[in-house]
Amino acid sequence: MSFFYKIIVFIILIFLQACSNNEKEVSLIKTLDQETEMVLTYKEAFDSLKKGDTYYAAKKFLEAELLYPQSEWAPKSLLMASYSYYLQDYYSEALFNLERFIDLYPKDERIVYAHYLIAMCYYETIEGEKRDLEPLLMANKKFKLIISSYPSTDFAIDAKFKISLIEEVLASKEMYVGRHYLKKEKWIPAIKRFQNIIKNYSETAYIEEALHRLVEIHYRVGLENESNKYAKLLGYNYKSSEWYEKSYKILNQDYKVKIIIDTKGKKKGVIQKFKALF
Repeated sequence: MSFFYKIIVFIILIFLQACSNNEKEVSLIKTLDQETEMVLTYKEAFDSLKKGDTYYAAKKFLEAELLYPQSEWAPKSLLMASYSYYLQDYYSEALFNLERFIDLYPKDERIVYAHYLIAMCYYETIEGEKRDLEPLLMANKKFKLIISSYPSTDFAIDAKFKISLIEEVLASKEMYVGRHYLKKEKWIPAIKRFQNIIKNYSETAYIEEALHRLVEIHYRVGLENESNKYAKLLGYNYKSSEWYEKSYKILNQDYKVKIIIDTKGKKKGVIQKFKALF
């Protein structure tokens, strides 16, 4: 190889190296510009949130996340967008982005907050015992997950409190439906509702009435042993309750009982159906 040829090869190598370095510098500058733009967008979103413009803040937080999804700012931006939607009562949008956060960043240290905010989105939709309780059941499930998976957090403490409130609403729903069946004299579904309160919501304010209703129903259909069983349970735990007083009157004949009598001799069959339940 001639000396001149070696010089040419050397010059070419120097040129290629320079090009490579320039490409790296361009890539680095582009990355820095991207991250800078993301930080500025995040700051704009945060400022909007402080001013109370939560919807605009949510949009800007999502924009910040999309600008540089590989950045450590991305999960924080997504979580803040979800929180902004939550503040605006846009629960569907909040839930969508919170679920996305859990899917994308399952090991993020803030994931417990994502679970908590999901629970709160469902919890905020509580409207009473006459409405659909599916969101409440979803909230209850999430709060229980927080207690079991993150027991030492402040979120777990609040979750326990929220569950007690949720159970009051769920018990009120059971009581509402049970009373309806009782009024219609549909004994079996009524019994199931009141028994469900005793089994699953014994710490609620509806436990005393549920026990009394079971005393009442069983007495009305002629199952006095069952009626006495629930009356004893009511008296042992809630002797000073007004519901125990009402049950006492039933069992002491001060209560005018309306027993359903089938003129065709089918009363015995009804009682046998009740016995089969226990």
